[in-house]
Amino acid sequence: MFLRGQIRKALSGFYYVESEGEVYQTRARGNFRNRKITPLVGDEVVFESSNPTDGYLLEILPRKNELVRPPVANVDLGIVVASMVEPNFSFNLLDRFLVTLEYNEIEPIIYLSKIDLLADKSLAETVKKLYEKIGYVVIASEDGLDELKALFPKRISVFMGQSGAGKSTLLNKIVPELELATAEISDSLGRGKHTTRHVELLPIAGGLVADTPGFSSIDFLEMEAVQLPKQFPEFVEASHLCKFRECMHAKEPQCEVKRRVESGEIAQTRYDDYLQFLAEIENRRPVYRKRRD
Repeated sequence: MFLRGQIRKALSGFYYVESEGEVYQTRARGNFRNRKITPLVGDEVVFESSNPTDGYLLEILPRKNELVRPPVANVDLGIVVASMVEPNFSFNLLDRFLVTLEYNEIEPIIYLSKIDLLADKSLAETVKKLYEKIGYVVIASEDGLDELKALFPKRISVFMGQSGAGKSTLLNKIVPELELATAEISDSLGRGKHTTRHVELLPIAGGLVADTPGFSSIDFLEMEAVQLPKQFPEFVEASHLCKFRECMHAKEPQCEVKRRVESGEIAQTRYDDYLQFLAEIENRRPVYRKRRD
C-alpha cells in the first residue's frame, strides 16, 4: 500500500511518518544511502506499509529548504531563543542564527529569554530596539507567549539557540503537558548540557514545532562570500546607493553601508559580525570530493 505523509520523528534509524491521522514506523530503503539521500524530519514522503510498525520510505518529495543543525526540512519559522544571562547574551551568536535563517528563507523571530534575571534591563532594551529597527519581530520573555503562539498555526517552527538558553523551558510554558526535559546550566562550562536527544515535530497551537538540541556555534559551510551581504536586511536596503553594484561593503570606496555604520544608522555590532563572517567564509577550506571513475 503506497501512502503519502510527513516525517514527524527520526530516532535510531527509524522514521515515524504521519499520514491521515495515523503514525507509521518506517525505514529508508537501502538505495537511499547509495544515492546519498538522508530523510529529515519535516520531509513530505511517499512510503509503503502493510502495518503501522513495518514500512519503507520510497521517495522524498522536493524540499523548500533544509537545515543541517538542527536537521529539519521545510521550515517556515525560526524562533531564536537568545538568553540575556546564563549563558550571557551574544550579538555574534544571534547574528549567526539570523544569517542562517535568512539564507534558508525562513522567517526569523527573536525571543529574549531570562530578562527577569537581569537587575539592569538596559541591554535587553538596546537589543530589542536595534533588531526591531532592522525589521525583526522581537519578543521579550516577561510577556509575549500569546504573541508567539499566534505565529504557530499551519507552520513548521524551529526553536534555535545555544544550550541552556531556555528553549525547552519556553515550550513547557506554552504547553505544560509536554514536560520536556529542561537544561541545568553547567557552571564549569558556562553553557547548558544537551537535553534534547532527537528531533521531533510536536503539534502545538495548530502547528508543528521542533524541539532540537541546542548548540553554541554555527558554521557557514555552504554560503558563498557574495551571498553574505544579502542576508543582512539593512545592508540590502542601503546597497543600491553603493558605487559598485556587487559591493561587498568591506574595502570598496563610496560604500553606503560603511557610511551608515559611521553615522550610526547601521549598528556597529552588526557590521563587525558581518566582517567576521565574511573572513570565515573567505578563509574556509575548500571541500574536495573524491573522483568517481
